[in-house]
Amino acid sequence: MAMTPSSASAHTNKHPGKAETSLARQLVKKADGADANRHLVAFQRIADRNGGTRASGTPGYDASVEYVAGLLRRSGYRVTTPEFTYDERVAADGTLVVGTQTFTLGLLQESIAAPAGGVTAPMVVLPEDATPGCEAGDFAGGDYTGDIVVIRRGACNFIVKAQNAAAAGAIHVIISNTETGTDLLNGTLGEPATIPVGFVDFATGNTLVGLSGQTATADPSVEIRTMTSRNVIAQTRKGRTDNVVMAGAHLDSVEAGPGINDNGTGSAGLLEVALELGGRATVKNAVRFAWWGTEELGLVGSQAYVDSLSFEQQLDIALYLNFDMIGSPNAAYFVYDGDDSDAVGAGPGPYGSAQIEETLASFIEDRLGVPTQGTDFTGRSDYGGFIAVGIPAGGLFTGAEGIKTAEQAALWGGTAGIAYDPCYHAACDNLGNVDRRAFDRNIDAIAWSVGSYATSTREVNGTVSERRLVTLRKAGARSAPTPTLTGVRR
Repeated sequence: MAMTPSSASAHTNKHPGKAETSLARQLVKKADGADANRHLVAFQRIADRNGGTRASGTPGYDASVEYVAGLLRRSGYRVTTPEFTYDERVAADGTLVVGTQTFTLGLLQESIAAPAGGVTAPMVVLPEDATPGCEAGDFAGGDYTGDIVVIRRGACNFIVKAQNAAAAGAIHVIISNTETGTDLLNGTLGEPATIPVGFVDFATGNTLVGLSGQTATADPSVEIRTMTSRNVIAQTRKGRTDNVVMAGAHLDSVEAGPGINDNGTGSAGLLEVALELGGRATVKNAVRFAWWGTEELGLVGSQAYVDSLSFEQQLDIALYLNFDMIGSPNAAYFVYDGDDSDAVGAGPGPYGSAQIEETLASFIEDRLGVPTQGTDFTGRSDYGGFIAVGIPAGGLFTGAEGIKTAEQAALWGGTAGIAYDPCYHAACDNLGNVDRRAFDRNIDAIAWSVGSYATSTREVNGTVSERRLVTLRKAGARSAPTPTLTGVRR
């Protein structure tokens, strides 16, 4: 998981926020970072017993599901663990033939396929510099028309390298990994290029340097296997089911490590709030918590869930709150930019998202005394499926691979010039990779938002409580329009 923070300065205005509610106050008081830390320890030990990972499709993920679901059942929730299927990229299984030598050649995600039988052409290795293939000028020193071009990974996105190579006349690109780069098996272009883009490992890339200029046949592919995984869904037994408050966090890690910050922190914080609320809590709006599977392979679990809902079932969801990485060791305090006030990236969320941003930002700034900044709705976390169907969303994020600026270090402390999470998607994302103060603060914000919206979502979607509606009707409130009820059957 990762999102792009805006470069805007911290909010400086006091926020009107959301009217204080008794439930929200109680939930903030009860939810505790020390208690949530116990869940982080559990996730670490689950990973330790299962090959160092909690990735979807592994015993470590299954054990994480059982741990979360078991606690929720004991707390009185209605709990389900619905299954979904997905395609997993298992291994590169294409070929690159150069003379008498054959190498394994994979295909990046979102790349177009090579024609049947592959592409046969001269293979040329682009000279390597600090930014290989990242500028059009990198191709100015040679003629790459009709060539297969091998480019070292690094310094810019794969799509930039592919587009520059295609503009120089290349008919196929091969990305060679760096010595310390993560496996390119799940690497993605972000958007299709006009030519196929494959990948090879670091050792193969080094060998190809000595073979540059020879004719080669590139036929990239990957082995795909259909897998089954599960989400965890838990709903309170009381409250309106036609105006549900939903909050989620992804439960899976990447294969490389235990995923304690990404996203053990979001999962543990959400679990702490859910347990303190309790499945039999007296709430006006039902609260539905979700722990998503297979987020790290493309938001698969949350998207499968949204896809399973009818339009009427979507209407029953008042809003969605997302918590992905809330304890980064070099923490920032980002709130999803629901109103696009930062004018960065994807634009605003559906109506109600701006109000959710206000609720979270006002609590963190005015009650905790911590400045916040916006982060764009990039679509790189589990809110994506919800906002795509018009459900308002918001949430919190403390940073991933992005670099903390000097301005941000002055706001929040920490170290400028390094990543918010230097162990992002790495084996070192363990119990030592969490800022407990940021973790605790964000748990309070989760508790506040869940408690507030479990009481009323009026500022998000105009829905009032059933009791208030009855009062208005008895009073004969004919001078004002009847408040809208989301998902009410007429």
